[in-house]
Amino acid sequence: MACTSKPRSKPLTLRAGDKVGIVAPASNIKLELLEAGCDGLRHAGYEPFYFDSILDRDLYFAGSVERRARELEQMFVRDDIRAIVCARGGYGANYLPEVLNPAKIAPHPKIFVGYSDLTALLTCFADNASFVSFHGPMVTKDFAVAGGVDPESWQNALGGATEWQIGEGSGAKPLVAGTAEGILYGGCLSILVASLGTPHEIRPAGTILFLEDIAAKPYQIDRMLMQLKLGGRLKDVRGIIFGEMLDCRQGPEQDYTLEEVILRIVGNLGIPVAFGLRSGHVSRANITLPFGVRARLEVGSTVNLHILESATENR
Repeated sequence: MACTSKPRSKPLTLRAGDKVGIVAPASNIKLELLEAGCDGLRHAGYEPFYFDSILDRDLYFAGSVERRARELEQMFVRDDIRAIVCARGGYGANYLPEVLNPAKIAPHPKIFVGYSDLTALLTCFADNASFVSFHGPMVTKDFAVAGGVDPESWQNALGGATEWQIGEGSGAKPLVAGTAEGILYGGCLSILVASLGTPHEIRPAGTILFLEDIAAKPYQIDRMLMQLKLGGRLKDVRGIIFGEMLDCRQGPEQDYTLEEVILRIVGNLGIPVAFGLRSGHVSRANITLPFGVRARLEVGSTVNLHILESATENR
């Protein structure tokens, strides 16, 4: 998808009763988890819809790259689909930017929600298709289990709240004090780093950068953060907030914290840093973050992430 410097467009607000398209752009999925997730979407007040081909399988992918790309394009152009929520991550979304047709997607900005491997599409849509995307709960993961979705941030992000904040109860704690404003952006650390050197590499300058991952050992987190730092990708970042970082431990004998590892690399950047915000790979209540909107990160004795504008529009 070709680059553009246009301001990011905002998708239409999601309302009760709207039809939500479910896509599988990465790894293959299980029918029982898909059905459980659809039940969760119905309980939340939406009408789930998916194509039968979503259950296709090609090695570890949810069918061929052509199937996955066409599925996504069709969901964007259909007038009856108000939002698109990914079934799961896994691996494979990095294949899609090369085969997606921007002429089909860019004119139809819609709510697109996912995390993990879907970071490749979240940043692609935010940077190259120039519309707001959403780092948040997925169908076979979070909507499929009780308490898997944080309802307040979901409603604020997708429901058109003009100014709101993520603070107490988010899991975030301070690492480096300070206040900064920028465009909220980021995703899964390993996927962000994997983009470097490709036509779709990330553009974190001027952002409040959100970084999260799962089951990466501390030295691997260290290595990835150092790659971002040495590559100059942290130079113009305004603030950094890390996710819950589930299972990111060397082992039970580890006598240092991940926070200590992180501070060795980003603690001297002169920007606020926080750790533990519960979005993406989480233990519960996945928080929805709108990428591509203005935000203010305040790190003091507590952490508050203020979303300074609506992420969707009522039209």
